[in-house]
Amino acid sequence: MASNQNLRDLQWLLQSIQTQTLDLQSISFHLSQPTSCCHQETQDSIHINISSDTHYQFSSILTLLATSSKTRVFLRNLEFYQVEWQLEEMKSLEILLDSSSNVKQLVFKRNVINVECMVGLANILRENEVVKEIMLSESRIGSFGASLIASALKVNTCLEELQIWEDSIGSKGAEELSKMIEANSTLKLLTIFDSSSITATPLISAVLARNRSMEVHVWSGEHGKDNSSKVVEFAPESSVLRIYRLSVSGACRVAGALGWNTTVKSLDLTGVRLKSRWAKEFRWVLEQNRSLREVNLAKTCLKDKGVVYVAAGLFKNRSLESLHVEDNRFGGIGVEHLLCPLTRFSTLQIQANITLKSLTFGGRRTKIGRDGLIAILQMLSTNQTVTRLGIYEDQSLRPQDIIRIFKNLEKNASLKCLSLQGCKGVDGDSVLKTIMGTLQVNPWIEEIDLARTPLQNSGKAEGIHLKLGQNATSEPEVDLLKDMPMTVPKSCRVFICGQEFAGKTTLCNAISQNFSASKLPYMEQVKTLVNPVEQVIRTAGMKVKTLKDEDTKFSIWNLGGQHEFFSLHDLMFPGHGSASSFMIISSLFRKPNNKEPKTPSELEEDLQYWLRFIVSNSRRAAQQCMLPNVTVVLTHHDKVDQLSPDFQNTVNAVQRLRDKFQGYVDFYPTVFTVDGRSSASVSKLTHHLRRTSKTVLQRVPRVYEVCNDLIKILSDWRSENHEKPAMKWKEFGDLCQVKVPSLRVQSRNNHILNKVEMRRKAVATCLHHIGEVIYFEELGFLILDFQWFCGEVLSQLVKLDVRKLSSNEGNAGFVSRKELAKILRGSLHSQIPGMGSKIFENLDASDLVNMMLKLELCYKQDPSDPESLLLIPSLLEENRTRTPRWQSITPGCVFAGRHLECHDSSHMFLTPGFFPRLQVHLHNKIIGLQSQHGATYSLEKFLILININGVHIRIELGGQLGYYLDVLACSTKNLSETLKLIQELIYPAIQNLCHGVTLIENILRPECVKNLIPPRYRKTQYVPLPQLKQALLSVPADSMYDYQHTWTPVSDSGRPVLGPGFDFARDLLSDDDFREVLHRRYHDLYNLAVELQIPTENNSDGSSHSQEDETGKVDPSFAGIAKGVEEVIQRLKIIEQEIRDLKQEIQGLRYYEHRLLTELHRKVNYLANYNVQIEERKVPNMFYFVRTENYSRRLVTNMISGMTALRLHMLCEFKGEMHVVEDQVGCEMMQIDNRAVISLAPYMKGFMKLLTFALKIGAHIAVGMGEMIPDLSREVTHLAGNPLLYGAAGAAAAGVVGAAAAGRSRERSTDIQQDMKAAQQWVVDFLREKGCSTGKDIAEKFGLWRIRYRDDGQVAWICRRHMYTRANEIVEVPM
Repeated sequence: MASNQNLRDLQWLLQSIQTQTLDLQSISFHLSQPTSCCHQETQDSIHINISSDTHYQFSSILTLLATSSKTRVFLRNLEFYQVEWQLEEMKSLEILLDSSSNVKQLVFKRNVINVECMVGLANILRENEVVKEIMLSESRIGSFGASLIASALKVNTCLEELQIWEDSIGSKGAEELSKMIEANSTLKLLTIFDSSSITATPLISAVLARNRSMEVHVWSGEHGKDNSSKVVEFAPESSVLRIYRLSVSGACRVAGALGWNTTVKSLDLTGVRLKSRWAKEFRWVLEQNRSLREVNLAKTCLKDKGVVYVAAGLFKNRSLESLHVEDNRFGGIGVEHLLCPLTRFSTLQIQANITLKSLTFGGRRTKIGRDGLIAILQMLSTNQTVTRLGIYEDQSLRPQDIIRIFKNLEKNASLKCLSLQGCKGVDGDSVLKTIMGTLQVNPWIEEIDLARTPLQNSGKAEGIHLKLGQNATSEPEVDLLKDMPMTVPKSCRVFICGQEFAGKTTLCNAISQNFSASKLPYMEQVKTLVNPVEQVIRTAGMKVKTLKDEDTKFSIWNLGGQHEFFSLHDLMFPGHGSASSFMIISSLFRKPNNKEPKTPSELEEDLQYWLRFIVSNSRRAAQQCMLPNVTVVLTHHDKVDQLSPDFQNTVNAVQRLRDKFQGYVDFYPTVFTVDGRSSASVSKLTHHLRRTSKTVLQRVPRVYEVCNDLIKILSDWRSENHEKPAMKWKEFGDLCQVKVPSLRVQSRNNHILNKVEMRRKAVATCLHHIGEVIYFEELGFLILDFQWFCGEVLSQLVKLDVRKLSSNEGNAGFVSRKELAKILRGSLHSQIPGMGSKIFENLDASDLVNMMLKLELCYKQDPSDPESLLLIPSLLEENRTRTPRWQSITPGCVFAGRHLECHDSSHMFLTPGFFPRLQVHLHNKIIGLQSQHGATYSLEKFLILININGVHIRIELGGQLGYYLDVLACSTKNLSETLKLIQELIYPAIQNLCHGVTLIENILRPECVKNLIPPRYRKTQYVPLPQLKQALLSVPADSMYDYQHTWTPVSDSGRPVLGPGFDFARDLLSDDDFREVLHRRYHDLYNLAVELQIPTENNSDGSSHSQEDETGKVDPSFAGIAKGVEEVIQRLKIIEQEIRDLKQEIQGLRYYEHRLLTELHRKVNYLANYNVQIEERKVPNMFYFVRTENYSRRLVTNMISGMTALRLHMLCEFKGEMHVVEDQVGCEMMQIDNRAVISLAPYMKGFMKLLTFALKIGAHIAVGMGEMIPDLSREVTHLAGNPLLYGAAGAAAAGVVGAAAAGRSRERSTDIQQDMKAAQQWVVDFLREKGCSTGKDIAEKFGLWRIRYRDDGQVAWICRRHMYTRANEIVEVPM
């Protein structure tokens, strides 16, 4: 022992402690040893052996350690082995622990602790605030010691780990510890190794009940034996509770603690024998617990009764995601109940449990049987949430049953993994074939586990795994629409339109009977006869009848004639390319029960409404493949004398309509006069119907071939599903997946899924267009029964009387969602015998409310409230009593109004369904804006009132049959902000709902807006926006800012309503509109500068040169402008980049315009005085030709041989102020010959180009000529890229540009002087022929006089006005 330097005696230890030479962190005491010594294992740890003879030194060492300052700082761990504690020693330990601030761990192994010492230890734990871990192993503390420790730890707030190994604390000790757990929240680890498993129950129950994040390990087993095993394990980090062995009563107690627990997410009871008593408790756990995600009850000996309790808990459970109940002892009844909460038994039923994703059952002791198989099949057919299903080691299912399971999987789009491990029935080629077929139809299955099955063992399952891999990969990129074959449609719709009492229903029934009489197959034989009850009442809503003629099917849509149904007609209108025709039915009498015939004007008004309706809706298509086919049918003609003048006037009225709508509809030339009671009369119409429909089918675009297959498939689906009138979109997708290979998803790739979904929607839309289904994408379902949807749903929606339910004035017109559903339910149960409703067998009333919301037939008062009040705009009544006025007008208010009018109101209008949908659409749009908090919105019949961010807006529908909208605004913001709000919020909503109908924007007089002048007085108080912009472009730049638009007065029977007035254009246009006008002027001037560009060697200061110098230097082909224009162009760019306000912009525009006009007039003067020697200017040089067309004059810009009816006119040639002479007679020309064309062509090219430039910048050279500018758009289509086409003179200037630009050429004439001389000589000769060669003759015909300028002596011909106003500058030179 002396040889071992680490082995010391106790005296050395005592001395080292006193001298504080040891920095000990860990000390272990071993008593009852043969000898006393100490062994320093490491620098900071020591092993102390104390023999029985020196036991007294144990207390001395503890006392000495308590006095050492280093011990107080460094000591961490104390371990005691085989210590028989005395009270004095326990007190020494207490002193040591009190003095040491860092002791974290106490270990007592094989100690003997009597009662007094146990009390002392308990006191230590109660007071100590340092120790974190205590372990008692084989110390025989018993239940008494456990109770003392428990009482101490109730107040201890420091201890984190408690371990009691190989001791028997008994049930009493466990109960006391459980009470401690309820009070102590700092303990993080509890480990118990007890001789009995009964101790686990109270401990784990307390941990669960108090939601303690405490790690628990409970073991049980006999001391010294190897049969110990774990009882309970709870790991809070993973939230997993595993129970390995527990009595039934213990398991029930644990279940009771799980009810409100939030720390356990996974519960594993595998192998624990459970009974129905526990299952009953666990049912309550499933109903109450919201954190449990996974439960494993495998091998728990549960029978049918126990599984029934578990299944009952699943009905209310909203958190469990995975459940394992394999290897139990239940049978088919248990399976049936287990799957019940995961199954739907009708389309209206909601699946009870939608959170459970994985379910596993089966086993050699589980007998699924026939009842279980039926339950499995029903669950697979209807469940939409379970992603993993396992049936393990089943011996009862046969191969035929496995086949049925996979057949039902064809329609299941949610299940991703199916495990049939060890199932005996998975065997045979038929099973393999069925699995492969299912995978062909269902690509959403990702895994099929066939381990230990006969099919897997035989090696035949490789193909299944290969197919699963193919389903996971992407298909090649193909156009999923283009590869679908097309065919001629075989279904045509005939829309019967007409006012009420027109005889539509009678005629429709007569046509049906006529089809039946000719022995043609009729799809609805029962419905051909008119119901006796139906004969005595007016037809309610829209009716649909379906007829068959060979391979062509006709559906006759009888649109409701009552005005309340008009708002729904837009929804039924056929889409683009639909095979359809229209029959407009009009009675020759006002009502069938009287003898008052309609006047021709009344009949014309009836027909005109439906014609305008057809034209307006047909323009919604992106392009029209054919004009709507329209046939007019007049009923009750048997009561009219066809030879009477009134009837002839009626015929003339129809003829006028045919002429008026020529080019808008395809009018059948024959007007049918029909008596619905006469078979011969109806047969002609029926024959026409067949022939017209077949013609239409040949002319309309082809449809997808798959549509013809789907017609039969949908018919079979209805037969198999109790004649359901509606089909959910998911049901349609499932049907396509199983029955239609071209619409089948064959890969789980999301891109492919989206492509196939788009393909299905395209086919559904095509079916809608050909009249086989009614499909609105936003609703999410297809209507298969037209009669049901039109006659029982839509017809009832518009007849609801909600006024009685709106007792509160503040909520007038509103109805609660529940009340509306109640009304719908009551209204849709028809009171007529034999006409029961099928609607609530398939859809709930809330679905109808949602349909109204999505079709924008109503809106929620508060979108965020699911139970918000609803408003149906089509049921509102017009307010005729209240005088309209703005809520509040302040001195700074701005008033703006826009009048939106149909471009062609005589043929089109805003349909009755437009404004109610606009009211809903605008409400949803405004309320949905994040930034518009506090916006208010209210409605009347033809009025929308909006208050948003200080802007009050009124939208009024006006005009007979609604052909215009007035948008009026009273705003505290400036004009531009107000108009911007209207353009960004109101206009898009309007355009979104009136496809195909062009609305022209007009500016309303602000005074009409301010005083809310009635619409009848506003008819003359607006100006088209383009017209006002054009007017601004026609004035000089210095006049643009102060340009005024004048308003005419308005009176009513001599009483003045509005006086005359004016408004500045800048107060009518927004800043953006005004700047647009200025930029157009800039653009025109810039292009003019480019067009007038001259060679760089020419001097820019042309005005300082004499006329003789000009003759030699200026290019007479008008190719340029002086070099100074380059500086002007540069200045233009700077001005455009530095725009600050309108006045600054206009100032720059004036400068630029002045420079260009100066150069332009210099060239015009040069042209006018080009050759002063020709005949000594005995005739004017500046001439032009005018052609008379339809009482209007058109400027001739191009000379063509053979032209007739022309007149020659002359311009006033006063330099710098050339213009058209008003009331000039001119000289008539009978015909243009070749000589005239040759002589005049060069002159026309040059002069017309200058005239174009003048028109583009509003120069007064073109004054009086604007109305004569022709439309030459066809002539200049090849010059679309020419910048001159974007002139300020608009289309008028564009016409002149065509002729001017046509003469442009890089190869200029080498003898311009000769060309000009030829043109002037032709004029001289022509005037001589006309006897107009003297000054008097020229003055009479052209209003021009010959003068000489005093400054330069040049000769010119000028008008009378210049003769007087410029008399001091000229001298008259008579001829």
